[in-house]
Amino acid sequence: MPSNTPGPSGPAAVLRGLAGWVPPRVVTNEELAERLDTDDTWIRTRTGIRRRRIAEPGQATSDLAVEAGRRAPRSAGTGTADTVIVATTTPDRPCPATAPLVATRLGLAGAAAFDVSAVCTGFVYGLATAAGLIAAGVAERVLLIGADTYSTIVDPLDRANAIIFGDGAGAVVLRAGDPDEPGAVGHFDLGSDGAHEDLITVAAGGSRRRASGGQPADVERHFAMRGKEVYRHAVTRMAASARTALSGAGWTTGDLDHFVPHQANLRILHSVADDLGLSRDRCVTNVDARGNTGAASIPLALADAMAADRIRPGDRLLLTAFGGGLTWGSCFLTWPELTLNPQPERITP
Repeated sequence: MPSNTPGPSGPAAVLRGLAGWVPPRVVTNEELAERLDTDDTWIRTRTGIRRRRIAEPGQATSDLAVEAGRRAPRSAGTGTADTVIVATTTPDRPCPATAPLVATRLGLAGAAAFDVSAVCTGFVYGLATAAGLIAAGVAERVLLIGADTYSTIVDPLDRANAIIFGDGAGAVVLRAGDPDEPGAVGHFDLGSDGAHEDLITVAAGGSRRRASGGQPADVERHFAMRGKEVYRHAVTRMAASARTALSGAGWTTGDLDHFVPHQANLRILHSVADDLGLSRDRCVTNVDARGNTGAASIPLALADAMAADRIRPGDRLLLTAFGGGLTWGSCFLTWPELTLNPQPERITP
């Protein structure tokens, strides 16, 4: 999909509020090593992850989404939104969507509410969707939440994946505004390649697996990923998407203050930065403390970086993501004046 930005015929989506939330339970590498054939050094060397947050039994994706969704409007100074979008791979149920429940619990019953399913690219796809609704005049203020509880679909004994994922939620408030003002999100590049749908998948639970008859095996109910192939695609797709968006915006890598990728793992993030010719210190990451939180990873990384005073008003940011589908996407914004209220746990990105 070619890069684009809202034209003069419609307003832009402007970032007005930001918040992140993670469940309180911390799972360290040492705890995982007790049940998996691994150790802290092996995990850190391959992923850059030291710990992650995991939802408690009975805690659903909507619970995390509501926590982040309560905080973002406080940051924006308003409790209203006419549209609620939840980007997630782990909805509470296959049917109905999770967003209407989240909207109602937030006191926004009656607002348009729907889910976006693009796996780890979900937040960027959600930003593009919100920008389109605002540009078309369908929405004035959108609450976009990325939330995932991968602990509910990852096999806890799967050494390859159990070490990578954490649970969390991040939310932003977007309002109608001017394309030239700080916080305006634009110059999107979105893409997909369904020929590689089998690289990241949960085989059972949808109409395809049910049509084959019989009960699916437990392994088919769990998240599966072909790591080496995903690594290659993630690096090439995110770098190419970033370049396309850069070209559409008329920017170069030298114009960027920060690169904020989906927090897949540290090796992927550094490889994308290297491919783009960006110094690694411009790569915003919180993966060591959060793990891969799916659609929540970019807004959580933004919230943590802002809390650490790393991102400041006027900074120019490139957001890039890659996920199952395959899907990928990028966009730009200049960071506006924001207030974190309340601030998330303070960590060093």
